Amino acid sequence: MAHPKRKISKSRRDKRRTHYKATASTLTTCSNCGEIKLSHRACPSCGYYSGKSVFVPES
Repeated sequence: MAHPKRKISKSRRDKRRTHYKATASTLTTCSNCGEIKLSHRACPSCGYYSGKSVFVPES
């Protein structure tokens, strides 16, 4: 197996990892009740997705 000839410094290692970062989830408002929800998911407060009732939420 190949082995590194020199130690890779912390700054060089960290420069390579600059693109590995967490991104915030995209939030949208529900078209039925107006609550904030995750996009492409059913609304947890009213249970609607794309204008249709998907589930009945527990109060």
